[in-house]
Formats: sequence, structure tokens, C-alpha cells
Amino acid sequence: MSNIGSEEMEEEEQGPYLGEYEGDRNERDERHGHGKATLPNGDTYEGMYEHGKRHGTGVYRFKNRARYIGEYSKNKKHGQGTFIYPDGSKYEGSWVDDQRCGQGKYYYVNGDFYDGEWQGHLRHGQGVYTYAATNTKYVGTWVNGKRESHGELIHANHKYVGTFKDDRMEGKGKYVFDIGCEQHGEYIPIEQEKEDKGDDEEPQANIIPKWKAGIVTAIHLKTEEEEAEEARQAESEKENTAAAAEGEKAEETTEQTETGAENTEQTGETQEETPAPATTEETTEQPEEQSGEQPVEQSGEQPVEQSTEQVTGEQTEQEEKKETTEDNSEETTQENQEEEEKNE
Repeated sequence: MSNIGSEEMEEEEQGPYLGEYEGDRNERDERHGHGKATLPNGDTYEGMYEHGKRHGTGVYRFKNRARYIGEYSKNKKHGQGTFIYPDGSKYEGSWVDDQRCGQGKYYYVNGDFYDGEWQGHLRHGQGVYTYAATNTKYVGTWVNGKRESHGELIHANHKYVGTFKDDRMEGKGKYVFDIGCEQHGEYIPIEQEKEDKGDDEEPQANIIPKWKAGIVTAIHLKTEEEEAEEARQAESEKENTAAAAEGEKAEETTEQTETGAENTEQTGETQEETPAPATTEETTEQPEEQSGEQPVEQSGEQPVEQSTEQVTGEQTEQEEKKETTEDNSEETTQENQEEEEKNE
């Protein structure tokens, strides 16, 4: 006789697996204090609880080998914490409402490194991104994960100082070389043929920045007034970015409030929420994306070798002209002295 029917009846009687918990509880039998939990999906958590929710410091281990070590607030990552992703990348820094937000460092799987400001899981604000393969650094402004506004791309023997748009160089800028000169110019966006990705997706334009070289001058050392003005502009850009983010957040809050008011009018006064049974596991925390944060591509940002040669050639030509002028001046002076001696 088969036991399948009896096993199904036992499952129905026992109900679904709700996980396990071992630790402190309060007078309402909620998880409160230090505890260890195994969640229904196989994830584990060990740390502090408050009124049935992860609250305080703890360690959450995902079954895909990712793990979070840090602070929680009402079941969400909030405060300082470290998240190690399955691919080996790692984030250390501030969290707000379960997202990377504030000051933080991200170590990418390819060796790249970012140290700066975050908002909503994206690089946002001022930060420094280091490319491991070339040791090139981008220092400047980020908006929603992309390089934007003023920035510097620092290479081994020269750097680019100028504007960025939509994660690429665009607009006026200059290349500053270690040999003691700088080349002014601008990056012009060149749209190439659109890539056809099939019938379902529309072809996307591929825009490549092209450098239009201008005059070559000696390196201009900034005065204190110019540095102060740049600092004011950077601070103004930062304030504008923050104000825009606050405006979007305020609009979302207003919409949620209006929706809540409508729901209250429809349903009338609600009763106080009944605490969930102590045997029910808290909401399972979902693992982050498997690959973690993606490194920034460096395409279109290679050192301008042709420009370097041009600058070096122009500088050499200027030096040769200067030497020729000095030689001619010396010869003229010598001839004048000989004529004066003959007259005497």
C-alpha cells in the first residue's frame, strides 16, 4: 500500500515550512534582543531584533553565498554596512532604506575601485573612480550612475579637464601635459550608424566623442580667486542636485499621502494592526543582483597620442624659432661692435 496519501495529509496538517528561530523574546513573544534565524528560503540571520524585526547590528547570509554585515532598521539595511556579492565584488559604506546611499566604497570584480557618494544604489554626487587596468582616474560629478558636468580624467602623463554628459566627454575642455603645456579644444558628439537589435527592439544610436583640437598654451596656474569660484560652482551644482532629488522625493511622498487619504475615506477608520504570530517567520530578505555593481567602461577615453605628438612638435618648433632668433640677435650685436671699433 502506498504512503503518498498519508504524507500529503501530514504536510497539510503541519503547514508550510516557516523557518527556525533561537534567541531572545519579549513579553509579547516577539523576537527581541539577540537571536539566530533560518528563513524558509535557506538564508540565515544572526544578530539583533526589535519587536520581531531585524534591528541593530547583524550578519545576513544568502544561500547564493552573498552576505551583509552591518546595521539594520526595521528589517532593512540602514546605517553602516558591508555587502559582499557572489561574484566577489564588495561595497563598504552607508545604507538608507535598503539601498546604497551616502558615502561609500565599491570594489569591483575586475579590480576597479570607486570611492564617493551614492544615492538609490547608484553613484551620485562627488566621487573618484579608478580603472585598475590603466590606473586612470576619473575625479568629478556623478548623476544617477553616470559621469556628468565637470570632471577630470587623469592619465599617467597627462589629464583631461572638462565637461561630461551622459557618461561621456562632451563640450569644452583641455588636455594638460606633464611637459609644461596644455591643449584647449572641445569634444563633439558624433552619431554613428544605429545598431539593429532585431524586430522587437528599436535600433539605438551609437555616439562617439571626437576631440577637436584648439590652441596650445603654457600651463595656466589658477589664482586663489579662480579656485574659490570653481569651489562655489561645485558647491552650487551639488546643492542643485540635492534639491532636485528632494523635489522628486517630496512629489512621491505627496502622491502616497493622497493615495492613503483616498483609501482611508473608502474603508473608514481601521483597527489597530494585530501582531503576527510568533511562529511566523519575518519577511524573507531578497538577495541582491548576482553580479553586483557593474564596472564603468573606459571606451572613448584613451590618451590622445596624436594630440601629444602635435603639442610636442609645436613646442619643439617654437623652441627652435626662439634659438634662431637669439642666434641672429647675437650676430647682429657682434657686427655692431666691430663697426664701432673701426670708427674709433
